[in-house]
Amino acid sequence: MKPVGKAFFPLDRRWKLTESLYSPGLAQHMVWLSGMVGSYKAAAAVFERVAKRAIPGVSVWRQTRRHGERLKAHHERKQEQVRPERVVLPGAAHDHHQRKGVSMDGGMVNVRGEGWKEFKVGSVFDVIQRWERDPHTHELVERPHAHGISYTAVLADVKRFAPAMWSLAVQQRVPQADDSSVTADGAEWIWNLVADLFPDSIQIVDVYHACQHLSLAAAALFPDDPQRNRRWYDRHRDLLFQGGASLIAAHLQSAGLPEHALYFFTHQRRMQYQDFREQGYPIGSGTVESGVKQFKARLTGPGMRWNRPNAESMLIIRGAVLAGDFDDLWAAAA
Repeated sequence: MKPVGKAFFPLDRRWKLTESLYSPGLAQHMVWLSGMVGSYKAAAAVFERVAKRAIPGVSVWRQTRRHGERLKAHHERKQEQVRPERVVLPGAAHDHHQRKGVSMDGGMVNVRGEGWKEFKVGSVFDVIQRWERDPHTHELVERPHAHGISYTAVLADVKRFAPAMWSLAVQQRVPQADDSSVTADGAEWIWNLVADLFPDSIQIVDVYHACQHLSLAAAALFPDDPQRNRRWYDRHRDLLFQGGASLIAAHLQSAGLPEHALYFFTHQRRMQYQDFREQGYPIGSGTVESGVKQFKARLTGPGMRWNRPNAESMLIIRGAVLAGDFDDLWAAAA
């Protein structure tokens, strides 16, 4: 009778035997690292270099898949527990005074059998004021900054993203804030969702997206005259910042550019940039745009394609890693 030993097990079986020896703490580090670096292979290389422990990349993948399902299930249970009809908020007298910021955007990930699909990202943060030097006047002025950013990301449509966004907002006490704002681009799905989830928040179209639309309008007005194009843009950019979106819309409408006029007409109340800045609200959506890039850094590396369940789990892991609360998520899902 042949002895039973490691050499007589198929390779796949050997990996499973090895993984059964991993402690919960080591598995936790493996999953965290898989969400921090760009690939499972890279995570294994970090373990070997830093911890002096040879762990196959496939083992990191297996642990991430196994525990990712558990973290995802916990995430969905939390969403169910805080559905809007289940949340009873205290009276307005108990609102807190920490100004909150919210932002939303989307990115693309390659899903096996489906092609490139959109994942939606939401961010929530405290808005704090910091002194900085104005690049034009060189004077010290207070400007809003995001502090303590948390993320949620879902590979799904708006209907499935909405509970995740609301769950994050409840966790970060946005509904109890006596002052909050939402800053995002002009996507219709975002502002429809804002109307449902954050009806009391100040709504702000990201100033950089607004300027991009203004640049496109200038190019449409003067397609063959770059100098007039630039002069018109510079003049109307100042007007836009001063709250003149309705005037810009009227000008574009009279110039026979109704599709450009509609953008500024639709969002004119969300483009009162000078007033928003004076009141200390963020007028750029850099927090969520940076977040989308950081999610893409993990999910859209060279040649990466994901099956849907693994991509959904990795979005949750990556979001917790970026927010710095992965250990809390791991413990809560235990």
